[in-house]
Amino acid sequence: MAPSRNILIPLLEKAGGKRRFSPAGKRLFSPLVIVSRGAATGGGTSAPAGGIATDAIKSGSAAIFEILENIEKGALSPTDAENKLRQFWKGASAIESSRGTPPPDETLKSFANLDHRRSLRAGFPEAIFSSGKTPKQIAAILDDMADNVNKLIEKSGDKEEIGTHHKAILATRVDDALFEQISKIPLKNGSITYHKVARIISMQASSLQDSLLNLDKKLGKIVVACAGTTDLPVAEEAAVTLEAAGCEVDRIYDVGVAGLHRIINALPRLRDKEVDCVMVCAGMDGALPSVVAGLVSVPVVAVPTSIGYGASFGGLSAMLTMLNSCAPGVGVVNIDNGFGGAALAFKCIPKK
Repeated sequence: MAPSRNILIPLLEKAGGKRRFSPAGKRLFSPLVIVSRGAATGGGTSAPAGGIATDAIKSGSAAIFEILENIEKGALSPTDAENKLRQFWKGASAIESSRGTPPPDETLKSFANLDHRRSLRAGFPEAIFSSGKTPKQIAAILDDMADNVNKLIEKSGDKEEIGTHHKAILATRVDDALFEQISKIPLKNGSITYHKVARIISMQASSLQDSLLNLDKKLGKIVVACAGTTDLPVAEEAAVTLEAAGCEVDRIYDVGVAGLHRIINALPRLRDKEVDCVMVCAGMDGALPSVVAGLVSVPVVAVPTSIGYGASFGGLSAMLTMLNSCAPGVGVVNIDNGFGGAALAFKCIPKK
């Protein structure tokens, strides 16, 4: 009685086998092509770092071949063959686990369930909030996101067909020490850049590294303004995020209400006909978004920052001021949430 292909093929492929049929259709696999996961499938048996050891592969190859021959001879039933193959796979998995290096996709699934289709569904890509994550976790997620971009481009056949915001790969809230650790971890699917003030890592997928991304058609123009120099980390988080998503960004910094002439002098840039939205980051009294909203016709996204003295309550006073703005057309995001403000501003860009 012939074994069920539905039973044997998945099990043998899990064990590292390559599907091969003889002309007579009797033998499903050859022991010469049993290799470790991740190794070349050209008939070699050397195990890469983290794979099943070579001697284990050889012994496993012989065991599988013996099972198949016994099935052909009628000396072993399909049910018994299935049980033996399952035992083999458990043993192989135990060997690999003992080496402490499970496959990358299994490692990733143990701590992350990535939403690769978010930019297609919601119009803005998923980003990594790095606080509380380990360097290895962040690196693994970045690499998987880059791999997804590479696959999208390979599938489309044209990297220009995919919008820049679908190619954006970001990790936010990365301080110098965390970046130093991440930078030492090898990445397979792209390269990273650190934006120190913004505390952001951006990653460019390998399929895009021969492209001049700055020549991509810009999706819109956003002004990012901030009241004081101490608001720069939040403002830069927003600006870098928007640039990664394909926007043109005009930075107008240190124009707080303590010197109103500064924001008045910036009016030509704020009122530029190409501007789709203005983001305003401010701490202390949080009054700047109301001032700007009374001077421009486009939406204003207000980002309260945690800058201020005692009664600012870590940005709460600025947020309450912004929420109570008398000027219409102000949307307020959470304290220090430059990324969230950027996502809202991006969605304010008219669809063309």
